[in-house]
Amino acid sequence: MSNKAISKLLKLTADLLEIKGENPFKVTAYQRAARALETLGEPVEEYVRKGLLNQVQGIGSSTQKSVKEILETGTCSELDMLQQSVPAGVQQMLQIKGIGPKKIQFFWLQMGWENLGELYYACTENRLAQEKGFGVKTQENIRQSIAFFQSNEGKFLYGKILPYCELALEKLQQKLPGIQINFSGEIRRKSEIIHEVLLVVGSVEVMTECIGAIRSMFSVLDETTESSAFIFKDYDKGIKWKVLFTGNFQKTLFLTSSAPEHLEQLGVSPQTEIESETSFYLSKGLPFIVPELREGRNEVELARNNQLPVLIEESDIKGVVHAHSTYSDGANTLKDMALASQKMGYEYLLITDHSKTAFYANGLSEGRIEEQQREIDKLNLQLAPFKIFKGIESDILYDGSLDYEEDVLKSFDCIIASVHANLKMDETKANARLLKAIENPYTRILGHPTGRLLLSRNGYPVNHKMMIDACAANGVVIELNANPYRLDLDWRWIQYAMEKNVMISINPDAHSIEGIQDIRYGIAAARKGMLSSGYCLNAKSLAEFTQWVNKQ
Repeated sequence: MSNKAISKLLKLTADLLEIKGENPFKVTAYQRAARALETLGEPVEEYVRKGLLNQVQGIGSSTQKSVKEILETGTCSELDMLQQSVPAGVQQMLQIKGIGPKKIQFFWLQMGWENLGELYYACTENRLAQEKGFGVKTQENIRQSIAFFQSNEGKFLYGKILPYCELALEKLQQKLPGIQINFSGEIRRKSEIIHEVLLVVGSVEVMTECIGAIRSMFSVLDETTESSAFIFKDYDKGIKWKVLFTGNFQKTLFLTSSAPEHLEQLGVSPQTEIESETSFYLSKGLPFIVPELREGRNEVELARNNQLPVLIEESDIKGVVHAHSTYSDGANTLKDMALASQKMGYEYLLITDHSKTAFYANGLSEGRIEEQQREIDKLNLQLAPFKIFKGIESDILYDGSLDYEEDVLKSFDCIIASVHANLKMDETKANARLLKAIENPYTRILGHPTGRLLLSRNGYPVNHKMMIDACAANGVVIELNANPYRLDLDWRWIQYAMEKNVMISINPDAHSIEGIQDIRYGIAAARKGMLSSGYCLNAKSLAEFTQWVNKQ
């Protein structure tokens, strides 16, 4: 079980203790232990195995027991008792943005509201605004947050569920050797949001055996005749699985892998004869169209005109751009991030810790910038030919300017400019703020340009054409932030960016060594947007990237 998963359970324990009004020292102990695991450099199970758990700062004697229990059973007795004593609807309130344990305690113990429906109704009836410490604005924010949450129920991030789906597929293939099995639908098209996991099994005879195998691997949340909802181990949300058993595997796979609009443009119906995906496209005089492009946009037209680009591959990425270290809010040291990048086969790392305005993320003061840059110089001597480039993720301030004075900005090899604060803007303000940052001569990359967090927060409204046109005019690269929560720039705007000769940088925004691997999700989104390696900044070799850096 990962440190992050264990930390999440400890945090939940702390929240439920606080909701119940338990001893604040006990709450603090679990909060401290959760934070300790988030920043621990190696798996906590190694500390347990070596008998060194008591040496981890932040994990006391009481929480050590819970950590060990979670490692052994996936939960702990303290959490189990709390979850039994706090109504499920009250626990669900923790998932609503802007509602913390203290507010939830008030809703439950003082007002008697035990689920989101009751809380939402209270907001619509203007009852919450009458209570001390809330008011009309807070009430409306809570109402909107609940509405947003409910509109996204039953939806999942591709990058968050994919590892569990891949594990399930691997186990099924082992249990059913010789049977064709593959994911289809949204998973195979690599959609950023997944509503259900569709699985195609090339045999009707193995139906009972296959369903039994799936049920033995996961907890069944609910079940119907054609689909089941499961809870993965290590993942606390159930997701709907739909399994199709067929005697014509290739045809079923093709039909279910393609959006209805794609099939319509091809003139395909359920009666169409399909021996294989490849032969079908050939019969139409078309090159093979990969599943991630089958959305019914302009892929068929491009294929007919032989204009489909060669899509970027994960192997095309030569460097890690946009990563954080312990200098700001990263979990690993600068050296460890560099060594990990090198070990993964990358040629360079652009380290971009947070700037000083991001005080909540331990942003770098001018003095600490100098300290980091001295360390970079030393590490570059040790790690050559691998190279660390000196960067910063500079906050775009409310007026559109960048953090730091000019003499500091010029000390960096490359600056990523991003909005992190004051996100509640109308389109006019957002456009003006971004435009000023893009026009700043020190901005080389525009980071996560809309600030969205998928299924958690809408981005601020942006005129995408204006933004991309401005980047084209000022030679600014646009980030495709590969974190599964962001995938921002949205892949639907990549074609327009390429038409304007704007380069895209597929950046993990890694806050840990593990986070570097998020590049794969950025690649998936980039391929959906038809990005080719020639338009990708970090597909450049070290020599090419160095040349780009030096071209101010």
